Amino acid sequence: MKIKRILLFWVALYFPGLASATSSQGLILISLDGFARHYLDRYPAPALQQLIAEGTVAEAMQPVFPSKTFPNHYSIVTGLYPAKHGIVENNIYDSGFDAIFRLSLREEVANPRWWLGEPIWVTAEKQGKTAATFFYPGSEAAIRGIRPSKWQVYDGDVSNTERVQGILKWLDLPAAQRPKFLTLYFSTVDDAGHAFGPDAPQTAAAVAEVDRQIALLVEGLKQRQLYGKIDVMIVSDHGMAAVTPQNTIPLDQLFDTKQAALVLWTPEIVSIFPKPGKLDSIYRQLQQQLPAHAKVYKKAELPARWYYQDSNRIAPLIVVPEAGWRLMQQKRQQQWLAEHSAGQISGSHGYDNQHPTMQAIFIGQGPSFAAGRTIPAFANIQLYNLMCRILGITPATNDGDPAWVGQMLEPKTPVDTAE
Repeated sequence: MKIKRILLFWVALYFPGLASATSSQGLILISLDGFARHYLDRYPAPALQQLIAEGTVAEAMQPVFPSKTFPNHYSIVTGLYPAKHGIVENNIYDSGFDAIFRLSLREEVANPRWWLGEPIWVTAEKQGKTAATFFYPGSEAAIRGIRPSKWQVYDGDVSNTERVQGILKWLDLPAAQRPKFLTLYFSTVDDAGHAFGPDAPQTAAAVAEVDRQIALLVEGLKQRQLYGKIDVMIVSDHGMAAVTPQNTIPLDQLFDTKQAALVLWTPEIVSIFPKPGKLDSIYRQLQQQLPAHAKVYKKAELPARWYYQDSNRIAPLIVVPEAGWRLMQQKRQQQWLAEHSAGQISGSHGYDNQHPTMQAIFIGQGPSFAAGRTIPAFANIQLYNLMCRILGITPATNDGDPAWVGQMLEPKTPVDTAE
């Protein structure tokens, strides 16, 4: 018996598509956008705490750099770093087809040319597992010519309760038609964190709201006799840092913007595409003028641990501030200061992915996860292999470590090495 378990262990690690799947009847991936890891310790969330008690929780889950919404959501479902999956920021320029991707450009968000790699719903559909996404970045595009069997165009006006009811409606389908992989997305916590900061009562209220929705989902699973039979994974894409209005840097005043062919502005990462022959000039200006709270990098100088170099979509020059600071154009800075009082706090993310305030959450509950287990912090690129293993499908090429899956799954699954 011991030899058999050892053989199953190695097959599960290196040939996950050949190993037996867990006893799970499906997997629901729930994203709580902007839910910082420290919120679990700070704010009451009884439904989440119950899932933690009955399942597995991570000390933290580290986002990829930049710690932004779209790059991290897509890394979770592809197991790839942004330089490989192509969603390198929330705003992207691709010189190959001379186009810009922005969250506000719906036609580009739905255009598969931006979405490289293979997300889990495509992997599932290719291998005969029905997928259904009630909002998830990338799911509106026919990536590799494939969409989930059921999907929704993102609409922020759809209430959280309607989203939960949509998932439960899909689970009411006959077993042969029921999706095996589903996603659910809530932006409530991220919205509050941005507007009021991570320590505000409004953010506590947002945590309570999404917790109520988790409780509603759990009750719906129990009514359908699926609770404990279907796996639930709750994740976030990044954390949130507090920012005061005064912690802004008017970046366009620190270099000659006429030397740039294109600048993509976000407060936490600014991408500069210099005109021919102007890279070194802009770089020297910023090195001399930037305050200590921000740093300019040539593409080749970016920290290796960010895995943020090997893509034409990554700009030749990148400016990144410290957590708690924002980069702005001077006109926007003046407007910002006029709209915010001196002591008013808001929130930002996108900073160095190792910063404590940027850490995300992972909770797994269901037949694949041991009860009462806490695992060490890990990188979110590991989740793709885990989800493939739960679904019993063979993963596409990814940056995750197949050996990591073994420590995650409930000891009764084939990766068990216990006596």
